[in-house]
Amino acid sequence: MDHKRNDKRPPGSVSPSAATGPFSTDPALEPDPQYGPDRLSSTPYDSAIGYPGEPPFTRGIQPTMYRGRLWTMRQYAGFGTAAATNSRFRYLLAQGQTGLSVAFDLPTQMGYDSDDPMARGEVGRSGVAIDSLDDMEALFDQVPLDRVSTSMTINATAATLLCLYIATARRQGVAMSALAGTVQNDILKEYAARGTYIYPPGPSMRLVTDIMAYCAGNLPRWNPISISGYHMREAGCTASQEVAFTLANGLAYLDAAKRSGVSVEELAPRVSFFFNAHSNLLEEVAKFRAARRLWDRLMTERYALADPRARMLRFHAQTAGSSLTAQQPENNVVRVTIQALAAVLGGTQSLHTNAMDEALSLPTEKAATIALRTQQGLAEESGVAFTIDPFAGSYFIETLTAKIEQTARDLIVAIDERGGAVKAIESGWVQQHIQDAAYRYQMEVESGERGIVGVNRHNEGQKTSIPIHQLDPSLEQDQVRRVEQLRATRDAQRCEGALAALVETARGSGNLLPRILDAVEARATVGEIAGRLKAVFGRHRAE
Repeated sequence: MDHKRNDKRPPGSVSPSAATGPFSTDPALEPDPQYGPDRLSSTPYDSAIGYPGEPPFTRGIQPTMYRGRLWTMRQYAGFGTAAATNSRFRYLLAQGQTGLSVAFDLPTQMGYDSDDPMARGEVGRSGVAIDSLDDMEALFDQVPLDRVSTSMTINATAATLLCLYIATARRQGVAMSALAGTVQNDILKEYAARGTYIYPPGPSMRLVTDIMAYCAGNLPRWNPISISGYHMREAGCTASQEVAFTLANGLAYLDAAKRSGVSVEELAPRVSFFFNAHSNLLEEVAKFRAARRLWDRLMTERYALADPRARMLRFHAQTAGSSLTAQQPENNVVRVTIQALAAVLGGTQSLHTNAMDEALSLPTEKAATIALRTQQGLAEESGVAFTIDPFAGSYFIETLTAKIEQTARDLIVAIDERGGAVKAIESGWVQQHIQDAAYRYQMEVESGERGIVGVNRHNEGQKTSIPIHQLDPSLEQDQVRRVEQLRATRDAQRCEGALAALVETARGSGNLLPRILDAVEARATVGEIAGRLKAVFGRHRAE
């Protein structure tokens, strides 16, 4: 058979007009109609593709992948008060969820207590309100922290929320050495895409590295950072940019840790990543494979890490919230299924699947259950977990994997030329690339070039009504009363002493985690701790 001739053959009866628009958000990744063996003629199998569980980890980080252990089904949840979210946690665990993931409300993320005027109207709306140790204990009531892995999506106040978790475990009688989970602790992507920062980059990076150092000495099973490309993808960046900007931020954190005296060799195996799973199934599969391979190579080139475990890219994936539509919301079940399939075929270690109603509200219990059942159906019925990296050797997937890796590497070189990720973000270079990609995508949607089912294609012109979650307005008032009661009943002298010690350490160079832990155990609030640190560090203002 003349393979080369077959590869170059036009797409036959399939006309170009049959496609619904651009394949990718990145013009450089637009594919040809067909691919054949000649595309892989220069691809060395061992060094570029390899075997699962072996460098460069293109095919996955474990030799058996899901045949040995399924991915963790870690559904993201949080709303209203700690008690309300605890009820949802225990419901999801009873339905077969295998890990917890906490969504905090905006005041908690920004370092405001629920009774702060800046928090008015936002308490408990986009996540759970956590003001103090009392709330954290209520959040994990009847949840054994020595047997459940917990992920916390928190950044600017990550140190405080981690200390609240440690203090809660202590009250359960659970040792720090038994705690397993992740705190996101990725402040750079906040400056680049999301906006929930408090302090300037310098002090923020200090808090990041303090958490890394503290976990290294006290929490052997805890991942001290989850470097997130998810939010940059939600802001509009392309698949290649998601890989590049995420890994560049990872390099910045490792460099900062190294400067602070933390061993990169010891830290790297505990660094995790958080990626977006978008709707372009094949591009997403290639993206995850490219990210693993590029990280392995960067760890070898930059830090000469000999231990393969220190070069593995472990990641959590979440389906794309930005892809969900308020129009015909039932279509979101299909989108989430495609995206979850991409994450699984790409080799994720844990996964959150969005609910179909999240373009309209926080998930109802029924919608959250359907989202979880989507993962369970993939795991137990689809057969995709039975074969490790079934796309290995695909002419198209391997070509696209290499193309994404090279495009991302070129962007990382450009970031290095600008002084690294921190300086590239401070100058606005990263933000401009994200904004340009987002604008390009939106123009394609508005022109109709890119089809969105139910929005600009197959729009029935009907209003769709589905049950949505309604947050009780009285929950905010109840939370405010709890904060006021806390301040009235705690040992004020002990609390003030702990906060004063925190300020003294912040003015110096010591690790802040022990002082923050003392403060939360003295029942200081998240807002009080953030306020004292702001007084020392200042507040970041975006230009």
